[in-house]
Amino acid sequence: MSGGAGTRRAVEWLVSAAPDPGTCRREWERNPLGIALLPAGRIWDVLVLPSALGHPALDVLTCCTDEVGPVLADFGDSRLGFFVPPGTAARWVATAVRTVGTGCWVVVPYPGRVSSGVRWIVPPDGTGTLTDPAVLELSMHEAAASLAADPPAEDV
Repeated sequence: MSGGAGTRRAVEWLVSAAPDPGTCRREWERNPLGIALLPAGRIWDVLVLPSALGHPALDVLTCCTDEVGPVLADFGDSRLGFFVPPGTAARWVATAVRTVGTGCWVVVPYPGRVSSGVRWIVPPDGTGTLTDPAVLELSMHEAAASLAADPPAEDV
């Protein structure tokens, strides 16, 4: 798999979560789908939101801060996964948010590769930037309030 310096830094950062980064990198690059299964809880946790809340929360988040960590969308774009500091999953209490931390694994696409499955909405930049969970929570509240004030029209 090719890519510029940013992609190489992102790959190195992501595979550093693997028990054996070298083997992970080789397998990842050989996988025709361009995905790897990486453990959460070491260098990041993931908070998974339904896309109906996740997309508006990401919009609010990007308006509030330049420090947005990687964000994944799943195969059907039904959920978004926000990369947050390790330990967040163990402390997080919120309805409709799935936590992925120590002992869990995440399907992660190769940075810079476009596929029909899991994809980066905000790709990792290789610096280790993660989303501040407190800012994400505030963004979720703001997005939820906005959704409640302007519900989508129902089909008749």
